[in-house]
Amino acid sequence: MTEVLANSADVSTDEPAESPSRRPEDYPPLGPDSLTWQIWGTWTGMFQGLWAGSMQNMHPKLGAAVWEHSDFFGERWQRLMRSLYPISGVVFDSVKPGAATGHEVRDYHRDIKGRMEDGSRYHALDPDVFYWAHATFWYGNVRLCERFGPWLSEAQKRQLFSESKNWYAQYGVSMRPVPDTYEDFLEYWDYMCHNVLRDHPAVRTVLDISKLPPPPFLSFIPEWFWFRFMAENNQRFFTWLTTGFYDESVREILSLPWSERDERLFRLLGRGVNLVMHRLLPKRFLRHPRPRDAWDRVNGRVTADAPLVETPERNMPSGAERDNPMHYCPVHAARRATYPGLVSD
Repeated sequence: MTEVLANSADVSTDEPAESPSRRPEDYPPLGPDSLTWQIWGTWTGMFQGLWAGSMQNMHPKLGAAVWEHSDFFGERWQRLMRSLYPISGVVFDSVKPGAATGHEVRDYHRDIKGRMEDGSRYHALDPDVFYWAHATFWYGNVRLCERFGPWLSEAQKRQLFSESKNWYAQYGVSMRPVPDTYEDFLEYWDYMCHNVLRDHPAVRTVLDISKLPPPPFLSFIPEWFWFRFMAENNQRFFTWLTTGFYDESVREILSLPWSERDERLFRLLGRGVNLVMHRLLPKRFLRHPRPRDAWDRVNGRVTADAPLVETPERNMPSGAERDNPMHYCPVHAARRATYPGLVSD
């Protein structure tokens, strides 16, 4: 099986040297005392899954990379469910001694490169591209809480931004694109939404879930019944739901209507989701497996040096794709544990 052998110097991004105050090593991993640990990594985020995927793909270079290289469109549910493990692990694996999940996620992207339609080059580790993907993850926290709770104060939003720098630093890539302040980030976000983001086939494919089989938590529903009676309504609902999370400028780019009535219904839905997900459900069961495992280590349910929780067999890549170093796969994790020299950071 081919593993990632290159070290950080193998990817050239023509970046200037980091200033002493902007080096990734100066930002320690987040821990259970952080606000990010408190609110992120829960199943509530699944409501925002199409928003995150489509917002990422609206970046022209990221959309081109996904369109050319990703197998996302052939195994949507499996890819989504297994990706939750390393993505959340960048934040939560800090309690596992020796974990370097951020560097592993970075290394999945080393060979994702090519040319745009205009002939310009793209690379997934281009700092501006990589930071945009991160921005949708951390700022997705804020947007989700604004709509579905738990409600945040302005001070908490600033705290999440400050913590997002520590989160991003765990990838070991250039900190150059990271805004200095929360206000700077809001300007950056507004600029991206108005001047950089574009419609793209990768965006429309993410938003089209009408041909997908039932999600894993509804796998008991026969496919014939799903496609005949449920798929179309599911598509309409999630298109509407995703439109509710978009900025108005993004709705205009994608020609998605949103009325005052839609806004009222969305806010009503948000209050209901907040009541059920954040008031009635036990917090431990609201979390994804990897964040739950991290909290279990903190609370003594699991020993600190126990193996990390990995995605189950049903979510793993199929066939030869399991050997592709662009994919997270527990087989890779097992080999890293046995032969730690395979990945050099």
